[in-house]
Amino acid sequence: MHYAPKKKLPNWGKYKHGLLFASPWIIGLVIFYAIPLFSSIYFSFTSYSILQPGEFIGLQNYKDLLHDTLFWKSVYNTVYFAVYFVPLSIIFGVALAMMLNMKVKGMAVYRTIFFLPTLVPHVALAVLWMWLLNPGFGLVNGFLNTIGIEGPAWLGSVTWSKPSLIIMSLWGIGQAVIIYLAGLSDIPEDYYDAAEVDGANWFQKTLHITLPLLTPVIFFNLVMGIIGAFQQFTLPYTLTQGQGTPANSLTFYVMYLYDNGFKFFKMGYASAMAWILFVIIMGLTAFVFITSKRWVHYQGK
Repeated sequence: MHYAPKKKLPNWGKYKHGLLFASPWIIGLVIFYAIPLFSSIYFSFTSYSILQPGEFIGLQNYKDLLHDTLFWKSVYNTVYFAVYFVPLSIIFGVALAMMLNMKVKGMAVYRTIFFLPTLVPHVALAVLWMWLLNPGFGLVNGFLNTIGIEGPAWLGSVTWSKPSLIIMSLWGIGQAVIIYLAGLSDIPEDYYDAAEVDGANWFQKTLHITLPLLTPVIFFNLVMGIIGAFQQFTLPYTLTQGQGTPANSLTFYVMYLYDNGFKFFKMGYASAMAWILFVIIMGLTAFVFITSKRWVHYQGK
């Protein structure tokens, strides 16, 4: 008879010092992340309101969301913002990075100028743009008037409120530009030299060398952009003082989630919204990862 060898149990003794030093982070992870995360799953099936424990109501919160017009309005506003902002941020980010990658005297100064807006807190950024886009005395409409164009009401208009927010957000893409610059610096010059010998012009080198080899960085910024766009909160909340005006055109998903949880004390309802948002973001991220095999190109593969 043959006996299977006994599996050796892991010797946890040799890990005790590492676990001891990592214990503050592990404890913080469990208390501030893991427990709230799994608790919110349960709360999404209850009428929990912070002040009262609530009762188990099953899928009622999710059913109520389907008939909540303001919920669907917040979904529309968030999707609208993501659909326009994410592609535009990639286009402008890549274009700026390519310009800032040129060998021009004083380029470090230009890079610093384009990166500076990312250092401005979002609240200060919102206050600044409220002044710039003021329909009465704002600099933007003042400039448009000098060239014979009557500027819109911007943040006071249902039509222009979301485009205004997109413009503000594009002003702060300097962090993505830095990542694109890192990707551009990683492309070997040998490729460009070989293409130049073959008679390729600037456009052909950009189309067949720069963009394909930059796709891993574009892929990263695309995923981060989608996550950030669906979590948009600070700018619209500050611009409208949490009201989402005009006519709820700036009521974003996370704003409405926050209002339900901490204004109306409908924490179970807010938890259901949070998990719907989680599923949406995970679904879109999974879709991008699956399709990335077709358009993301890595060097040496």
